Amino acid sequence: MNVRLAGAAAALALIAALAACAPQTGGDGAEPSSSPDASETDGPDATESPSPSPTPSVAPIALPTDCRAILSDDVLAQLDGIPLNDAAFGPSGVGSDGTLTCIWGDPGADTTGLTTTISKMNRGPALDMLNALADDEGFSCFTPDGGTRCEKTWPNAQYPVTDGRTLFWRQDVLIDTRYSNLAPTGYTSAIVASLFD
Repeated sequence: MNVRLAGAAAALALIAALAACAPQTGGDGAEPSSSPDASETDGPDATESPSPSPTPSVAPIALPTDCRAILSDDVLAQLDGIPLNDAAFGPSGVGSDGTLTCIWGDPGADTTGLTTTISKMNRGPALDMLNALADDEGFSCFTPDGGTRCEKTWPNAQYPVTDGRTLFWRQDVLIDTRYSNLAPTGYTSAIVASLFD
């Protein structure tokens, strides 16, 4: 008799062990749920907080060192015959802080010329300056090519020509061009493409 009881007890133990290994089914006999448990979901019941995604880093833009290399062939053709960085206009080229100054103009001309300065400027001061130009001096500002551009033209006070100024800021680089009677089509856009594309 003890043998029978021992055999029955062993059979019950085997059935219990097998039942523990079987997949769980819902109470209505449905197939096992394939949805993840709460610890695996991203819903409001999740117990783990999401980790922040890394912020993409933007490589700093190097200031250019060549006034011709930053312009397209089309713009250079429009400037053909106009002297670049003549000593009569003062310091030009690469400054001690890396700023590039490009002066296009004939020293014998009364007013025709174009001066571009490309320098480093942090976001806060740059946007303050551009906002002040828009608010106080009537510059038109917009946001092309991933940056902020402000521009304005006006009649020259002495000669019947147009003067103007165009500024473009992006990624801590400021392109500032002042001109009188010399505004090549696509000039600033060519510099932007050279530096940022």
